[in-house]
Amino acid sequence: MQSWYNIFPKNTGLSIYVWIIFCLLPFYFIFRSSTAWEIITGIVMILLFFAAYRLSFISKGKLVYLWVGIEIVISIGMTLVYGYVYFALFLAFFIGNIQNKIGFFTLYVVHLLTTIIAVTLSFYTQTELFFSQFPYIVITVIGVILLPFNTYNRIKQEKLEGELELANNKISQLMVIEERQRIARDLHDTLGQKLSLIGLKSDLARKLTKVNPEAAVLELNDINQTARTALKEVREMVSDMRGAKLEDEIVHIQQILKAAQMECTIEGDVNLSHTPLLVESVVTMCLKEAVTNVVKHSQAMSCKIVIQESPEELKVIVEDDGIGILTNKEPVKGYGLRGIRERLDFVNGSLEIMKKKGTTLAIRVPNVIQQTKEGGLV
Repeated sequence: MQSWYNIFPKNTGLSIYVWIIFCLLPFYFIFRSSTAWEIITGIVMILLFFAAYRLSFISKGKLVYLWVGIEIVISIGMTLVYGYVYFALFLAFFIGNIQNKIGFFTLYVVHLLTTIIAVTLSFYTQTELFFSQFPYIVITVIGVILLPFNTYNRIKQEKLEGELELANNKISQLMVIEERQRIARDLHDTLGQKLSLIGLKSDLARKLTKVNPEAAVLELNDINQTARTALKEVREMVSDMRGAKLEDEIVHIQQILKAAQMECTIEGDVNLSHTPLLVESVVTMCLKEAVTNVVKHSQAMSCKIVIQESPEELKVIVEDDGIGILTNKEPVKGYGLRGIRERLDFVNGSLEIMKKKGTTLAIRVPNVIQQTKEGGLV
């Protein structure tokens, strides 16, 4: 259930100001009445309706159905006596918030039938009034039919998206744990045996220094060679950890976008030939962060990634058709863009943000390291 302070329906195609008008409009219908008793009764019914409407949001269990029942009775009374049918829209929205299928369909059928019956009877008892607002009554009946399902499905989708995000976070945590275990295994296999061998040879060399100095020297040479080998293996292992290949990450990006039900388009060659490994690793991490932003914030239906490599620079464009991140008042500080800029600054890269129908991020990194190496300066 939503909080009571969030009772105005969202994503229904109507502005919140329209719903405020629906809250104030019943007073107009009431004051059209000729007797003071009818006016007082109508005001009491309005106040009771909104009190029950608030309580239905903050209540749980069977009390929810009690308050909804009271609201349905008030809505019927307002329709038959005062010709005000628009409380039915509030009820339709709230019924969509009920995620229990039996409760949802029961209240949906009851509310739909009572609304249609009340409107039909009112056409005979208040013919002139109802014909004057006939288009709006038709829209209200359509809203009673469609709004509960729209709200029900939207809330269900939001719940599934939340569960998907939690699952993705859990997967990320498990990947970190797995990577730590892999690093621990690699360190054990790489350094454990070498250090054990160095320890054994050191003890042997110490014992041979007085008995057989030549053999001790050979053992010391072996120790030196073993240490160099261990150092080389550690450097290679660290290099493998730091180097993130673009072609490997593209596969993961496609899987993420597919899980988010977004269409993914890749243009360009993911096998980079002119770009140093350091630059490729930085750009790959920036690309991963950019795609994560698309999935979390853009509400897009498709994502297009363009890879343009030349001997002078590497350019990666991420384009989506969503709502755009520039709607944020401080876009530079949000959505991980600061981290992307900091990474790119490390390799003299730049980030350009453009908004058209969606949002376009252009990542540019010059191949300075590669050029310097080819020029013979390194």
